Amino acid sequence: MSSLIKGPAIFLAQFVSDEAPFNTLPSIVEWAAGLGYKGVQIPTWDTRLFNLEEAASSQSYCDEIKAICASHGVTITELSVHLQGQLVAVNPAYDTAFDAFAPEYLHGKPAEREVWAVDQVTKAASASQKLGLTCIAAFTGSLAFPYVYPWPQRPAGLVEEAFSELARRWKPILDVYDAAGVDVAFEIHPGEDVFDGTTFDRFLLALDNHPRCKILYDPSHFLLQQLDYLAFIDIYHERIGAFHVKDAEFNPTGRQGVYSGYSDWTDRAARFRSLGDGQVDFVSIFSKLAQYGFDGWAVLEWECCLKHPEQGAAEGAPFIAEHIIRPTDKAFDDFAGGTIDKAALRKMMGF
Repeated sequence: MSSLIKGPAIFLAQFVSDEAPFNTLPSIVEWAAGLGYKGVQIPTWDTRLFNLEEAASSQSYCDEIKAICASHGVTITELSVHLQGQLVAVNPAYDTAFDAFAPEYLHGKPAEREVWAVDQVTKAASASQKLGLTCIAAFTGSLAFPYVYPWPQRPAGLVEEAFSELARRWKPILDVYDAAGVDVAFEIHPGEDVFDGTTFDRFLLALDNHPRCKILYDPSHFLLQQLDYLAFIDIYHERIGAFHVKDAEFNPTGRQGVYSGYSDWTDRAARFRSLGDGQVDFVSIFSKLAQYGFDGWAVLEWECCLKHPEQGAAEGAPFIAEHIIRPTDKAFDDFAGGTIDKAALRKMMGF
């Protein structure tokens, strides 16, 4: 247990806007640093902050991006291709909704949109390599999720075929990342085909246990499903490559539970909250991650239906900093130890 979780860091996607200081990379990084953040996770789809095309082809551009962050004492934790990854696999039921994640000229053209998405995610491997990063954050996309509830009865083989196709699309991409020395950490998230441990197992099996297939661990999505998010770390710690620190709460009533009755976020039984305002046991999470030697970044992902984002961001940095555990290099009872005396040991056991 010699690793130290790095942080605090912040995912910038939820804060970008056309208003200063959230409209350029230099100004938003300066803002984040002023709140105490040491790292930033950068969305690659927002050209106000980052030009993916240029980053994939230009080392000098990547050096410039790193220098901007370093000038404020901030490190890039990972790039994010969540939106492009979503478009690698889209069930037709979601075509219209997810068109918003692609350029307008691709709207209504799902086949061309998929080609564009694969190209984007692939270019992010080169950009990550040029930036000296070892992991990227992504979504898997969804082919089977509209059929998540087994009614009407699913035709035999539908789920297996969906995961086979999902793996067929992602394996060549993961091979590119393998060549670049970069992991892909998929956020385990409802709406994706990979939304819990069982579905991750299906995906990993279909990928022949690809070494670059990792997990972006976000306990908020597990609490809302009523999944044991601490046992998840015990089971999957070797595959956890990234960490979103996000809070949530689940308050079932006589009217709604996990599915929350199509309600808006404010009125849902299951909803996201700012750090410290929800029910996630972060003391135990940070303890388990330290126990298993996780040495990645603790990245705030702010999503809350009640609190203003700037307040959530300001509270998030000290919250994460207070929860990061400095691993011990000694046993607490070392003072009572002594030298090894084999004869004495055998005598204690009656030999």
